[in-house]
Amino acid sequence: MGASMPGRGGRRRYHKMAEINVTPLVDVMLVLLIVFMVAAPLLTVGVPVDLPQSHGPAMPQDDKPLAVSIDGAGKVFLQETEVTLEDLVPRLLAISKERPETRIYVRGDKAVGYGRVMEVMGTINAGGFSKVALVAEPPKPK
Repeated sequence: MGASMPGRGGRRRYHKMAEINVTPLVDVMLVLLIVFMVAAPLLTVGVPVDLPQSHGPAMPQDDKPLAVSIDGAGKVFLQETEVTLEDLVPRLLAISKERPETRIYVRGDKAVGYGRVMEVMGTINAGGFSKVALVAEPPKPK
């Protein structure tokens, strides 16, 4: 009768594990990678603009935004069509079907002066559009 019973005198002590379970973290990161890989080509527009880099987080999208681009020469484009600053708001209103809550992305070339970008944004804002955002390129890995 030399056998010991587990519940009796031979108790074992349980030690806490000090390891982090990284599986959920990897799953979330892979899902985010796929989302960004799918969403990135959708944000591109046909006007070649050299965007500045930004460390800010990306904005969530609820509907298809309109893109207003300012190229290196200061010309303004609505989607892929060149427009004058005076024609910008009437065309935005026509495209958005008079909905001022339509999201508008302003893409300004980094060679264009800050004043020109703010002039375009101010014109859009004065036209009644409140959801105006700047688009920047994420920083390149070092």
